Amino acid sequence: MGVFDYVWAGVLAVFAGPVAFEVLGIGVPITVLMTAAGFLLGIIGGATPGLAGPFLMAVSLPILLSVFGFTPDALLPVLGFLVGVMKGATVGGAVPAILFNTPGTPDAMLTTLDGHPMARNGQAGKALRTAHFASVTGDTFSDLVLFTCAPFLAIVVEAYLGFGEKAALILLSLAFVAAVVGASPMKGLIAAFLGLFIASVGTGEDVYSRLSLGTDTLSTGFPLITAVLGVLILGEVLYSFEQMWRNRRDDRPAGEAPQSGDNRLTWGERRRLMPFISVSALIGTGIGALPGIGSTLAATLGYATGQKMHKGPVPFGKGTPEGVAATEAANSSVSGANLIPVLSLGIPGNVGAVFLILAAESIGGFNPGPSVFRFSTAEVNPELVIAFGLFTTMMLANVLNWIVGGQIMRATGVMARIPKPVLMPIVLLLTLTAIYVQETDFTALYFAMGFALLGWGMRKLAVPVLPFVIAFILAGNLEQTVRQAFAASGGDPLFLFKSPLSVVFLLLGLLVILFFLRKPASEGS
Repeated sequence: MGVFDYVWAGVLAVFAGPVAFEVLGIGVPITVLMTAAGFLLGIIGGATPGLAGPFLMAVSLPILLSVFGFTPDALLPVLGFLVGVMKGATVGGAVPAILFNTPGTPDAMLTTLDGHPMARNGQAGKALRTAHFASVTGDTFSDLVLFTCAPFLAIVVEAYLGFGEKAALILLSLAFVAAVVGASPMKGLIAAFLGLFIASVGTGEDVYSRLSLGTDTLSTGFPLITAVLGVLILGEVLYSFEQMWRNRRDDRPAGEAPQSGDNRLTWGERRRLMPFISVSALIGTGIGALPGIGSTLAATLGYATGQKMHKGPVPFGKGTPEGVAATEAANSSVSGANLIPVLSLGIPGNVGAVFLILAAESIGGFNPGPSVFRFSTAEVNPELVIAFGLFTTMMLANVLNWIVGGQIMRATGVMARIPKPVLMPIVLLLTLTAIYVQETDFTALYFAMGFALLGWGMRKLAVPVLPFVIAFILAGNLEQTVRQAFAASGGDPLFLFKSPLSVVFLLLGLLVILFFLRKPASEGS
């Protein structure tokens, strides 16, 4: 298959997205409705401290699967809902950060530095409008980069990488995530190895199941959704319960300051914000395309860069709209770019992308990776059609954000008043219900609580959970690719070192780990 076939796939992915609905026989109204419903839920959840996009996606996915089933027709409505939640939560996280100095999502932490002073000065409406304009602009730019770059990156992977190179690339991605996420690279490596180890229970191509202790319960391994939700969501719930017990105080946000003066955002003000939005969007897109880094770092770099650019009378941190714009454009532009490694490499870029992969694996018919953009004039590639539909739902969510996102965002400030002692038990109940709906077996609930204790312990020990989750998800692909590379080499034990490119990937992974292991020492010297 030639390179130009992939180029055509990239072009079609941008312009022919609506065709996906017709080819798959999926009703456009239901997919549009699910995307809009997910977007609305995402804004509400993002505006509620303690909830975030991953929480809502985790709880929603099993319920959606029980409603729509596991047929191919269900894939786009489910993906559309999850995409809407992901995008809406990014916008909604700025609401409590501005109004109550309480970030709804971790990446909105820096929004409080200028957003809340603006609210105290009676400019809450202007701050919210600034956050919405910067967020939707950065998000749209990031999506356009995704539509353009993901197919072309898939060209390189599919056309020029063999089994050995793909296995080395997965190892490089795991090393990068383990080293970058969290304060300690060594703890990140421990989390990644633990994820690979637990994922190997009851799996493999051998006659007998591995590490099952001779029991039927473990013979099929741990359910993917149970493990991911247990570590990510239930572990966080248990940790929040402990923190509430230790604090034993009502941490509800203070009342909203009254607005005064003109709170509109004029076109002249929007033009003055555009340099900050543009630079932060580039930073966020670049950060989002790297697996595992996340939007918090993007917001930090965007804010720091905007602070150096700023020459206005009000400095950063004292209530300037440029500070809000720089932060929100950076963290929002991650949401599209983090799907670049998902669609081109099959590697989740952040927690939100994890649940999109879970949806694809649960329903079937769509395997994120280089084969998604395989194009042929002889037959229709159903995975390419699904990619068209996914891009279309992302564009639809952006259109909704431009049209009604600002109005919904300003109306959800009341959600920030819900106290955690009320919210966390609801999250716990919904998550356990979602797991049972998905697995229909009480054994899954026992597994979930076991993974919840594991997630709680990892948080207590400051071990990052994202490397564990990504390693757990990629373990099957890694083993399959390694087995294929070993077989293709004729059983050569040095099969990973036969290709210069795979050696480069392995060396890069080692250098990344060594660099981040030495970094704390150099900073402290």
